[in-house]
Amino acid sequence: MEGLVKLSFYSFTAASIALGAALVCYVFYAAGRIRLRQASLATSTGTTMTTTTAEFAPGPAAAGRFGTLLAWFALVFQGLAVLLRTIAAGRGPYSNMYEFSLAFIFAVLLVYLVFERLYEIKQLGPIVLAVAFGMSLYVWSLPTRMREVEGLNPALQNQPLMTVHVSTAILAYATFAVAFAAAVLYLIASRRQTRWLPSPDMLDDIGYRAVTIGFPMLALVLILGSIWAHQAWGSYWSWDPKETSALFTWLIYGIYLHTRSLRGWRGTRSAVILLIGFAAVIFTYYGNYFFGGMHAYGGVD
Repeated sequence: MEGLVKLSFYSFTAASIALGAALVCYVFYAAGRIRLRQASLATSTGTTMTTTTAEFAPGPAAAGRFGTLLAWFALVFQGLAVLLRTIAAGRGPYSNMYEFSLAFIFAVLLVYLVFERLYEIKQLGPIVLAVAFGMSLYVWSLPTRMREVEGLNPALQNQPLMTVHVSTAILAYATFAVAFAAAVLYLIASRRQTRWLPSPDMLDDIGYRAVTIGFPMLALVLILGSIWAHQAWGSYWSWDPKETSALFTWLIYGIYLHTRSLRGWRGTRSAVILLIGFAAVIFTYYGNYFFGGMHAYGGVD
């Protein structure tokens, strides 16, 4: 088992390197290049004036291709890290923040690459991969003792519910990361004429499609969590900080879908809600550090 744990960590290390390199390539591609244009104008007096203007142009296509290739490498290595950890533990790797974060990085990469393939755009890469890379740095900051496989807390000893409940939460958070990236780029594209960014309409659609996937998943997380809570703690709902913040996050995305479908909200107002929603996701992710509660076993002592 110890050998598998080490191999899992080595795979995570390789994934972190590939992820960092992919992020650099995506930034180089998405940031674009500055081109200078000169124009000569003839005045009424017969003199000629030369003007110089600067404009942004798309970055080198090769950087985008290398970014995608490296992101796939990161996905494979991260998937291997999760798989080896699962085999070593004999269960889903969801018992603490180290394991949960390993799975979250894998899910973010997977969901992003699916959206990149479907929409054939790479400009979301710098933001989504920045989230994934930031999470990898967080994993590196955790105590080394958390890399060891330990026995499950009694409340976690429900393999089917734990696997489905936590896996669904991870996928929901990953789709919200894509929606967050689309919202950020929308706010940039709607205010500046940047030809190297996708159209605002496409970015608005990406955010909406991502939320339509993540919103029912988060609803399932709340339902399964309440069933599990009843079995483990004797109550369907205890207003635990983690479950309360998850409910609050779900309501924010519910407001987004409601205002879009029934109120006709599009564009800036919807993008702002997506930013607030992802802030709530981050708070839910790390909230047990600050408020404890019955989910505190996932944190760091």
